[in-house]
Amino acid sequence: MQDEPCSVKRNHMVTKAGARTESAFSAIADPTRRAILDLVRNREMSAGDIARRFPVSRPAIAKHVRVLRQAGLLRERREATSRYYRLDPAALQAVDQWLAPYRLFWAAKLVDLKRVVEEEAKAKSKKGET
Repeated sequence: MQDEPCSVKRNHMVTKAGARTESAFSAIADPTRRAILDLVRNREMSAGDIARRFPVSRPAIAKHVRVLRQAGLLRERREATSRYYRLDPAALQAVDQWLAPYRLFWAAKLVDLKRVVEEEAKAKSKKGET
């Protein structure tokens, strides 16, 4: 039996948390935004420090930072006229939950591959022994 196409029903009364989850997926779809998250994963960075790491304009990076903030992936701290950003991993929990079945799928595939390789090695060694 062939799988039927998946139809996604959208609830037009999306909760704020649901909107953030969807925007987290959209936010991490962009490689520049993923690179920004990588930068602030281990330490807080100023907006200027983040912008200096990229070969695009500061306004372009500011737009990326805004998208990440709106998705709940970055926290902002203001000190005088400076802005500092750090990762807020809570929004990534939805992404992690979505990925969980795929991790299980690939783990099972790797176990299968290991079994096949071991069986082939065993068969080759038996041929060499006789």
